[in-house]
Amino acid sequence: MNLSYLAPVGSVIALLFAAYLARGVLKSDPGSREMVRISMAVRKGAGAYLKRQYRGVFLFFVAMFLLLAAMAAGGFLTMFVPFAFITGGFFSGLSGFIGMKIATAANCRTACAATDSLNSGLKVAFKAGAVMGFTVVGLGLFDLSFWFFFLKFWYSDPAHLVLAAGQSLESAQVQAITSAMLTFGMGASSMALFARVGGGIYTKAADVGADLVGKVEIGIPEDDPRNPAVIADNVGDNVGDVAGMGADLYESYVGSVISTAALAVAAGLEFKGVTIPMALASVGILASILGSFLVSTREDASQKELLTALRRGIWGSGVIIAAVAWPLIRIGLGPGYTGVYAAVLSGLVAGILIGYSTEYFTSDTYGPTQKLADSSVTGPGTVIIRGISLGMYSCVFPVLIVGVSVLVSFYAAGGSANFNMGLYGIGLSAVGMLSTLGITLATDAYGPIADNAGGIAEMAHLGEDVRKRTDALDSLGNTTAATGKGFAIGSAALTALALIVSYINQVKVIDPEFVFDMQITNPSVLVGLFIGSVLPFLFASFTMESVGEVAQSIVVEVRRQFREIAGLMEGTADPDYEACVDICTKSAQKEMIRPAVVAIAAPLLTGLILGVNGVIGMLAGATACGFILAVMMANSGGAWDNAKKYIESGKHGGKGSEAHKAAVVGDTVGDPFKDTSGPSINILIKLLSMVSIVFAGVILHFSIM
Repeated sequence: MNLSYLAPVGSVIALLFAAYLARGVLKSDPGSREMVRISMAVRKGAGAYLKRQYRGVFLFFVAMFLLLAAMAAGGFLTMFVPFAFITGGFFSGLSGFIGMKIATAANCRTACAATDSLNSGLKVAFKAGAVMGFTVVGLGLFDLSFWFFFLKFWYSDPAHLVLAAGQSLESAQVQAITSAMLTFGMGASSMALFARVGGGIYTKAADVGADLVGKVEIGIPEDDPRNPAVIADNVGDNVGDVAGMGADLYESYVGSVISTAALAVAAGLEFKGVTIPMALASVGILASILGSFLVSTREDASQKELLTALRRGIWGSGVIIAAVAWPLIRIGLGPGYTGVYAAVLSGLVAGILIGYSTEYFTSDTYGPTQKLADSSVTGPGTVIIRGISLGMYSCVFPVLIVGVSVLVSFYAAGGSANFNMGLYGIGLSAVGMLSTLGITLATDAYGPIADNAGGIAEMAHLGEDVRKRTDALDSLGNTTAATGKGFAIGSAALTALALIVSYINQVKVIDPEFVFDMQITNPSVLVGLFIGSVLPFLFASFTMESVGEVAQSIVVEVRRQFREIAGLMEGTADPDYEACVDICTKSAQKEMIRPAVVAIAAPLLTGLILGVNGVIGMLAGATACGFILAVMMANSGGAWDNAKKYIESGKHGGKGSEAHKAAVVGDTVGDPFKDTSGPSINILIKLLSMVSIVFAGVILHFSIM
């Protein structure tokens, strides 16, 4: 049975549902004139940032298009790759643009809805987040479907194929399709790099700058309208955690499907194996839509009840996927492939367990973060030491979870008898983990919307009861944001692993005679391993340094305004919000150049010097070290953030105490950890593989080793 038509149907349903949700959000009451004014300032800042970023990205994509076109003319790529590169980047950017538009329109509407009830505020914020989630999966699956059916039509003509000796027409056709589809993932990866790194630098530079002067030096509350950096801070929540997170997971989503499709060809499954990951992604959309209707809560709900409300939707979607995947695989592959079902389940379960692990180490409900808050009593030094220790320890469990998932999926899919079937199983575990992305991303994007709503409630001087509700929604958003980062990192690791194997298969397709020597004793592999291992640290160093540089500029500007604008501290004069927004916007674009050069140049230079075997070593080292470093930085940062909020709830003297000041220092260090460097490493480990796949032909032809 042909399941490939499920993909375009699923993409259309996702986009229609996103439009339905967006219409519902925009029909909600935006609130008072003051609330709308603040929201418009945030929207204007976010729009200015995106406009400037997309202008720079456009120039990059034009240059890459010309380079890829030249490579295609030279016979190193198929003629469709330059165009597929453009569509991958375009749809990734479009999903970020749509998500940003809705998020910045929903912040005041969430605050206004919270004046009625907690449940009303939750529903508006969640619906707005779901627009982002379903836009990402809808556009991602649409792009995949378009190229799959177009290439299938093109290669249905035997004149467009090169058949190897003894190769069937169907085998040659599906190999040509998946080889071409593999390469267009680089467009999505490149867009994700700019969105995640640029957005991460913007959001944390604004946040750190606002906190250092506002909270530490002057002693005014968070989101105080007197702080000149407060609008830039709220803009940053959107560009980093909405557009950035969306582009990151768009890349993982597309990458997991196309890499698994390529692995199906290596396993000899041909078209029926290629359509399974696309069909699972489509069913995941339907499951996520049904799960989204399960999200609701009651007035005065506790944090545990609010978290359960969101989880109910994710659990419901997971159960539906688990139930439907079984008959889907039997119909698509036949009864002899039931072990593949266990591979899908292993990825689904691994995603949930990584979320729980992240929550345990970063939520103030549990011991690790509470003990971190306790250490603030003795000053910022012990806060920093304990936070780093916590992050290092927290790496153990995600690594074990992903490791077990890889082993289970490999052997359950039949890897002991057929190595390539085992690799196909690993790819399907990544697809299984990301199958419910529609609702998972909705809970992630919910966080910055709720955070902005809290800021608007504070700046518009809404009632204490409203602020209490928005605080509850914001606190929930901190938890979902932390678990979302854990999920994004875990899915990136599995996707990167599948892409490494796809790179090896791509080399085999280009040069069937190539002899692999991937033993650790091969100097090329060993040196590649060292290079790959250091790349995440170099990348993190660049992004951390960038946040520090831009934050310094913000601190200088905020101090200047408090010093020179008469009546600002007393609240009788308005700050110049646009000055801080402009600094962040310009600086973020400039500062993301170095990390981008590292991510794109490293695999090409490594390949030209060390050859294919060196590239494989580099990809393995970058994936292993990048996965662990990303988890450590994300969890340390999340724990520092929630330890500060734990103290602000009244523990250890509450706001303004010495313990609170120490915790703010920890949170200041943790901000770029969890929202810039850690998440950006996800992009790095996937983009390295994507660039390697695209330039595989060039490396084979021109490598000196």
